Order: sequence, then C-alpha cells, then structure tokens
Amino acid sequence: MIYEKFDFVEDLFSDLGDYKQYVIDNSLHSLMGVDLDAYGAVTEKKIFSPYHNVDRNLQEAFVPELDDLCRLHFLVRSRKVTTILEFGLGKSTVIFDDSLVKNENDCNAFVEKNLRRTNRFKCFSVDNNEIWIEEVKSNYSTTHVVYHHSSLEMGVFNERICTYYQSLPNVCPDFIYLDGPDQFSANGNIRGVTTDHPDRLPMAADILTVEHFLLPGTLIVTDGRTANARFLKSNLQRDWIYCHDSNADQHYFELSEEPLGIYNKTQIDFCLGDAFFRRLQLRVDKN
Repeated sequence: MIYEKFDFVEDLFSDLGDYKQYVIDNSLHSLMGVDLDAYGAVTEKKIFSPYHNVDRNLQEAFVPELDDLCRLHFLVRSRKVTTILEFGLGKSTVIFDDSLVKNENDCNAFVEKNLRRTNRFKCFSVDNNEIWIEEVKSNYSTTHVVYHHSSLEMGVFNERICTYYQSLPNVCPDFIYLDGPDQFSANGNIRGVTTDHPDRLPMAADILTVEHFLLPGTLIVTDGRTANARFLKSNLQRDWIYCHDSNADQHYFELSEEPLGIYNKTQIDFCLGDAFFRRLQLRVDKN
C-alpha cells in the first residue's frame, strides 16, 4: 500500500542547507567540469525545447543540473547508503561514485563488522547503450561503479505494456535511482505497441519484479519520468511512503515496513535512525 506523505521531501532534505555551499564543500562542480560563476543559480531549472528529451538522434549527454546532482549526493551521504542500483547512467554515476567513496571512508568499519552488506559501497549502473557506458568510462575515473550492459525488451506487467532490461545485477540495493532507459531502444512490440514514439513515455517495470527482495528502508528515486513513477505507484504491493517533489520534478519512495530481522534493524538504526521509525509509525497510524 502506498502512503502519500506530502512533506516527505522535507524529511529527506531537512539537513541539506544551502545548495551552492553543499556543491562547493563537496566539489561537485569540479567533478562535473562546471564553472559555477558561468552556471548561474544552482537551484534554477534548465528549460529546453519540447522535443529535447525525446530526440532519438541526440548524440551528447545532457548538461549537468547541479540541483539534481546535489540532492542525489546528499541522499546517499545522509542515508549512509551502501549499495546503489542505477538504471541509466551518466553524470549521476559520477556523483554516486564520489558519495560512495566518502561513505566508505566514514562507515566501512561499522558496516563490515555489523551489517550483512556484501556489495559494500558499490554502484551498479545498468544501461542498454554500450556507447554511453564507454563514454562515461572514458571521461570519468570511477572506482566504486560496476557497469552492467543489458539489452532492453518490450514486455508486460499485469498485462500493462512496459519495458524490461533482459538482465540485472544480482544485488540487494538500499538505494535505487530510475533515470533510464530511453524510450527508443526497446526490442520488439506488444500487439504493435512500443515506447518507440516521441509522444510515448518511458515505462520501466524492472523494480516491480524485484520488489519482494527489497529491504525495509530502501529508497527509490526517479528523475522526472512522472508517468513511470505513477506506474510504480499503482503497482507496488508492499508498504511505501511516497512523495512527488513537483518543484524538483523528482519522485521518492521509501519502503516503510518493520525490519526483517536483526541485521536489517541494525542497518536502519545506523543508516536512517529514529526518523525512519517515526515515519513508519505515522504510516501505521494513518492506515
């Protein structure tokens, strides 16, 4: 069941403070090769033409949006994330790499001794485009990223048309970032229908197929992709807290259930603290 907590985003970012200062303190602009003076206001959203994001012939990466990247870096750091599953790679991959390096430096001693986290401080980035994978590899030095190439197929989930990556990394993430795939690359069709049309929308169902494996406390973030987020919201079967931050155009889902056992509870205590249990109790009381 989905519990919509409209101020969840305030819980997530209550300690973020000033975006520009966070970017400077963590050298995120340097990672992205951005001149802050020329960039302008960190929190100002970039406006593009209606067909910019659905141009099948686009051969260059999107320009960095420092506010989005700042939020992702902060979430991984503040939640002491150990394992990231990322759908669609790019500049976010570099940000995840940096945040996991910092988490490892700060948290590895405790995590190694007390938690059952095998893929510690790794980001598993899935993409169907080998060219983009090589582009990121060649332009950025990442030490905590595992790149996973997979073909993309049209399929159905509960008779709803969607897409699936043919293979996924066999990992248990505590943070999932949905920013891929694009809508033009899926193979096949379902009764003539595909996402390969500029008026269609990306509709990935991979997260739904592994929902039952996820641990309480797991956070899903979607970058835009509102139709896909609504698809997840309509089909997720466990207890989730959900919020759409319309200003940032991001969606957040936190798996809000009692811990599965001692190791999961220890992880939640260490990584998320009392705030998780307050949200859990609020959800239980509302239901």
